[in-house]
Amino acid sequence: MRTDPVELEVFKHLFHSIAEEMGATLRRTAFSPNIKERRDYSCALFDGAGEVLAMGDHMPVHLGSMPMSVRAAIDELELAPGDVAMLNDPFRGGTHLPDITVVAPVFVAAGKSWMSRTRGSQRSSSGRKPVACDFYVAARAHHADVGGTYAGSMGPCREIYQEGFRIPPVKIVRGGEVARDVLALLLNNVRTPEEREGDLRAQLAACHTGISRLGELCARYGLPRVQQAGRALLDYSEQMMRAFLATVPPGSYEAEDFLDDDGITDRPVRIAVKITIPRSGAKRRPATIDFTGSSPQVSGSINAVEAITCSACFYVFRCLLRDDVPATAGLMRPIQLVAPSGSVVNARPPAAVAGGNVETSQRIVDVLLRALAQALPDRIPAASSGTMNNLTIGGMDGRSGQAVPFAYYETIAGGAGASAAHDGVSGVHTHMTNSLNTPAEALEYSYPFRVTEYSLRADSGGDGKHRGGDGIVRELEMLTDAEVTILSDRRKTRPYGLAGGEDGASGRTTILRGDGSEEKLPSKGSTRLRSGERVRVETPGGGGWGIR
Repeated sequence: MRTDPVELEVFKHLFHSIAEEMGATLRRTAFSPNIKERRDYSCALFDGAGEVLAMGDHMPVHLGSMPMSVRAAIDELELAPGDVAMLNDPFRGGTHLPDITVVAPVFVAAGKSWMSRTRGSQRSSSGRKPVACDFYVAARAHHADVGGTYAGSMGPCREIYQEGFRIPPVKIVRGGEVARDVLALLLNNVRTPEEREGDLRAQLAACHTGISRLGELCARYGLPRVQQAGRALLDYSEQMMRAFLATVPPGSYEAEDFLDDDGITDRPVRIAVKITIPRSGAKRRPATIDFTGSSPQVSGSINAVEAITCSACFYVFRCLLRDDVPATAGLMRPIQLVAPSGSVVNARPPAAVAGGNVETSQRIVDVLLRALAQALPDRIPAASSGTMNNLTIGGMDGRSGQAVPFAYYETIAGGAGASAAHDGVSGVHTHMTNSLNTPAEALEYSYPFRVTEYSLRADSGGDGKHRGGDGIVRELEMLTDAEVTILSDRRKTRPYGLAGGEDGASGRTTILRGDGSEEKLPSKGSTRLRSGERVRVETPGGGGWGIR
């Protein structure tokens, strides 16, 4: 059946607006500054088969990988009305342990919401299998602590068991009631249980918003019409990706880049890719993205699971399409991903993975863009900062007169790469992160810190016809004794320039001790600070483009 293009556009915006409203609900009701201020969350809608129909304009590293979490929840649980699944297992479609995902089924036909108390009418005669649901909604948020060796759960660990509380697909809501036993098990294993419960309930509220809006949408247009629109959007996205691939010169394009090290040894970690674009008349053969030749999984925490690699590929190819193309599962139908099992881009248990989500994902993007620059030189920018500069700080906050645990986490922006059209933007989160920096006022209110410097890092962007953006200087003074952990990269390597442009400056992290001495931290490490001591993070600039 031919779909009316006007109706298709209307439904595209309707689905997207629901995902955006879910995100707004999550942001407004969350407890932690990491979600309220930095917006480190993502929301999406899925059809009844688990295919993504719409994503909010949230975190690329979350969105491209979330379908695998939804698939794990569908495969391992029997979700009936009133049930909500929760998981964070990186080896079941998650990213790293701080990213907790909640998945709720939507039973529009039966008029049931997740708050429903009645479940029997939705089960088969055997009482074991629920009927197929109409849609799913999901919300993922980065929790500032999920236990483990290091406060903030983002330290240089050697195995996933050290990184925090690992959650397989379980029901956090059963029949409309929060599963108190499951919640208690989680909260008993984190440093900041009240904040964690608040953020988790905000995710549940976001799912409830999505379910309500989908119900209203189906009440207005009818369930068959809405489902048909979803299928049409999947097909349309596929057609647009195929049309784009037909404009790319056929051939194979190879590139490599390196992470500084894994935080355990000093050896660089290689990411290699070969992108093969078939001829446009090659009977719908897929484009291939092959990471064969990348380093084997490593001892440190920068291993990426397959969901992360898939997410980075989704992001890069989505960016090359027009803005109005819907970001659905259909985009990846014409693309085949090859990520060798046991490699740093498809790690197996019990690998530590906290940094794979935040650091390796960025380097995968850098490598993909470097390869595509050979095919599309005027459309691909130079490398951006290439790191999320993950800073976590934990300790006891006694400002209220009673010492209570705190765990602070944020990513710090850097410089964007320049392009053939313009200079790179300074002080901005790029590529796989779409978050904000915590405002100084919110940071000082919520934590025992003082912001002593927050500025652009002058001349850190690479020179060229168009300059790369400058990085940031972020300096914090501790008002209590604390453990400070940095998980970063581009301290030894530099963000590459393109078309003769210069590389951006590498970053550095410095501890300013109370006796006036300075201590340079490695790209991945942890140390103790006394009250009055400071940590200073100087982030990389972006690469330049072209010869001046």
